[in-house]
Formats: sequence, C-alpha cells, structure tokens
Amino acid sequence: MPRLAVATSTDLKNWEKHGPAFAKAYDGRLADDFSKSASIVTRLDGDRQVIAKVNGKYWMYWGEKFVNVATSDDLVNWTPMLDENGELLKVIEPREGKFDSDLTECGPPAVLTDKGILLMYNGKNAGDERRDPRYTANTYCGGQALFDAKDPARLITMLDEPFFIPEADFEKSGQYPAGTVFIEGLAYHNGKWYLYYGCADSRVGVAVYDPKK
Repeated sequence: MPRLAVATSTDLKNWEKHGPAFAKAYDGRLADDFSKSASIVTRLDGDRQVIAKVNGKYWMYWGEKFVNVATSDDLVNWTPMLDENGELLKVIEPREGKFDSDLTECGPPAVLTDKGILLMYNGKNAGDERRDPRYTANTYCGGQALFDAKDPARLITMLDEPFFIPEADFEKSGQYPAGTVFIEGLAYHNGKWYLYYGCADSRVGVAVYDPKK
C-alpha cells in the first residue's frame, strides 16, 4: 500500500523520518489510504528554488488517478482538502479523448509564477476507446496545468496536448514499451531549469529549459 511519508533534513545527509503525511488528518481517517506522487509548491527566491507559502500555508498537489491537494503549517503534517461531500477534492481528472484520458499523476515540484502556479504532471493515455488516437495507447506524456496563485485549488487552464512525449528509442523500450517520459524532478541551477524524467521505467533522463532562450 503506497503512502506518502515525510522525512526532513538540514544537510541532505542526515534525515529524520516523520511517517505518513496524512496520519493526523481528520483523526487518522486517511492514515492507511492509498497515496503517492506529491508536488509541493515552490517559488524562485533570487537564484534559489524554495518552498512557497500561499495564504499562510504550504500547499501540495498529490495523487495518481486524480490530482488532489493538501495543505500544511509545518511541512510535516498535511491535511488533504475535501469536497462538499466529504470526499477528496479532485482538482484535475482524466479527460476522455486527451493524452491524459486514463490518469493524471503529479510530477515535479509545482512553481509559483507571476501568472499562477504551474503544475507539470504525468498523463497516461487510455488503452480503449477513451484514448487520444494521436498518441500510443497506454503511453505516459508530460502535461501542464495552471492554478490560481491566490487559490491554489482553483484550476485556471490546462494544455490540451502534452509538452513532453516519448520520442527516443530508450523512451519507448525497456520495461514500458508503450512509451514513457515520466517527469519527476525539477531543479533550478545557474539560471536554467533541469527536468528529470524516467524513460520507460528503465533509465533516467534530463531535459533543460533556458529562460534566456
């Protein structure tokens, strides 16, 4: 049973484990529920990428089948947001006929920008009639969604087509021959963004975005 958990460090060498992220939320109701793929909201502070606060709280997008959202006061204990029925709030859901028709799964840390919060996520194409016929059935591609900077649970817009797709041979072989570019890590270094991704579950690649270009 995958469960999101938290560990903290001041030097990235010595770590303290805190256990499941949702253990205390709603009197432990969600402590043993399935949870994975977290994306904490960050921002640029000069040349450093740091965790951001919005409305006095830390925010995290998470989830595999759907994209959910949670907040925290201390980065250790997280409270998922619920809808009017008391169920997990879904801020992104699979879209029939699109590249993310089977699932939407969180990827790298989200980034607070002057236009809103940019969330890059992984979309899996369905293997049946719900799929986008322009892309291979069951393939994973990278998508982008923009959320309100003042209300991170409010979706503003999404790309209808992926910005990152399997193209190289090593992205369409290995353990996942349907094709996978599974975006997971994001780092800002020397004025460039480095996007780390899994290639067909067999290798790790990196793509670079240079804002100057």
